[in-house]
Amino acid sequence: MLEVSYQEAVEVGRRLLRWYMENKRDLPWRRTKDPYKIWVSEVMLQQTRVETVIPYWNRFMERYPTVEALATAPEEEVLKLWEGLGYYSRVRNLQTAVREVHANYGGRVPDTLEEISSLSGVGPYTAGAVLSIAYNVPVPAVDGNVFRVLSRLFLIEDDVSKPAARRKFESLAEFLIPPGEASNFNQSLMELGAKVCIPKYPRCPECPLQEVCRAHAEGMQEDLPVKGKKKPPKPIDIATGIVWNGDKVMVVRRPLTGLLAGMWEFPGGEVAPGDTHQETLQRILPEKYAQPIEIQSHFADVQHTFSHLHWNLKAFSCSITGDSCPDAEAIRWLNVWQLSDVPMPVAHQKLAKALQGLV
Repeated sequence: MLEVSYQEAVEVGRRLLRWYMENKRDLPWRRTKDPYKIWVSEVMLQQTRVETVIPYWNRFMERYPTVEALATAPEEEVLKLWEGLGYYSRVRNLQTAVREVHANYGGRVPDTLEEISSLSGVGPYTAGAVLSIAYNVPVPAVDGNVFRVLSRLFLIEDDVSKPAARRKFESLAEFLIPPGEASNFNQSLMELGAKVCIPKYPRCPECPLQEVCRAHAEGMQEDLPVKGKKKPPKPIDIATGIVWNGDKVMVVRRPLTGLLAGMWEFPGGEVAPGDTHQETLQRILPEKYAQPIEIQSHFADVQHTFSHLHWNLKAFSCSITGDSCPDAEAIRWLNVWQLSDVPMPVAHQKLAKALQGLV
């Protein structure tokens, strides 16, 4: 069992809070205590760099400044504003949870762990971050930065990908919170991990905790935290059709569940073993969209990597061969400039921009 004394906890809190007040970054969501606005920032910051998030958060707050504004917004409009941040399930879960807050809590974000954790898509980190930062509730908020700081500070060699390790770190983080300082302390742990206790080549001489860091004393700071190895992204070959009818191209809506749910893209699909890209298009488009096509020429190749998949997308210019021009809820015919009005995955945004460059 990890042993951390009360005196050690007090010393860590004292050093860290003083450093944070002198060195914290001036971030827009730190200028408010509005739990909704802090919540949005925390969702955006998951797996995304601060520099990328700032302009998105500012635009999002301008368009949806309140719980009610986001709760009543059309999903497609919200997805379009989120476009480019990736991990779109984050914003879908956020809007679903915000609608629950609007309907069940009169628009006020809950201030108890039980209530906020009951909202759709709100996990332990997001719940802890919102409660501690906005309401100063003494609960832990353990993200990747905090895992890294605490594993080095107390020389914890547990695999942080394991559930048992998460519970251990959460208990430790909660024990360390100084009375009345949950908001600043949790943010100080995150800030130290982002600015000083970074993944590679940690800046130990700049660290306010260097003198009390167990990993530094043993020369092990670059060996921690311990993480299980992730599988490399699975490569997927995709055939895509830029299907023209006059001056308009066909876009289709992805299923409402799963990867990139509800977004719009050019039609196509995964290339089956033994098939060519052209054969895939000739088979899929009539099957899925009742749209027989003639392939004209190769248009472009695009690649995009997700956390678990790597798309190798090959696009072909095509034309319809019959009189039919289906237009259904999941099919639209747009001119190239209208493509900017619908939310599209990054790979398909690249194709859209290439089309616009031809006009």
